[in-house]
Amino acid sequence: MPMPTLMPMLPMPPLPLPLPGRPRLGRAPLLPLLLLLLLAGPARPISFQLPGKTRKCLREEIHRDTLVTGEYEIGAPPGSSTGPSANLKITDSAGHILYAKEDATKGKFAFTTEDYDMFEACFESKLPVGTGRMPDQLVTLDMKHGVEAKNYEEIAKVEKLKPLEVELRRLEDLSESIVNDFAYMKKREEEMRDTNESTNTRVLYFSIFSMCCLIGLATWQVFYLRRFFKAKKLIE
Repeated sequence: MPMPTLMPMLPMPPLPLPLPGRPRLGRAPLLPLLLLLLLAGPARPISFQLPGKTRKCLREEIHRDTLVTGEYEIGAPPGSSTGPSANLKITDSAGHILYAKEDATKGKFAFTTEDYDMFEACFESKLPVGTGRMPDQLVTLDMKHGVEAKNYEEIAKVEKLKPLEVELRRLEDLSESIVNDFAYMKKREEEMRDTNESTNTRVLYFSIFSMCCLIGLATWQVFYLRRFFKAKKLIE
């Protein structure tokens, strides 16, 4: 039986060493950078069609002490000679009017929130429906809040900041906003956990009370039936 021949082992090529002065980047340091880049991306405006004699509202939850800015534009229906005709009203959950404009066509608004709340921007068309189908109005709303609402160009002019300093200021505000969001989420998680624990405790006490009521009712029923049967002389 012939002996198997052994193949000579080739030497492994050496692993490439990192160049001096150029540290190797891993995946972990890139994740926060990608997250910041995604969050720092510009928000796109919202566009929708507003039919005649209708009302459409947009809602959004915003934290307290947050600057909110917005820019809107209402286009005239194609082939219409009357032009755009709609009312804009921005309110909170309590019904307080933060901004209102009748016969709105184009404009801007800004306000600062006092508390965490649900805010609503409603557009109401004033065009008559008529016998035929009236073309819809095109509404465009660009609403920003927090870091997106700040005008860093004006801040740079007032404080005389360099472009790099402006970018660092923006990243600092963005990081603070992310930290505040996580703190708020942690607070809500604690509140919901406390609510769940309180609900579980109440359910436990109610279950014990129900069992005690059932045991008491069963005991009373046994004694009552025993006394009834004794009265009827059915048992001794």
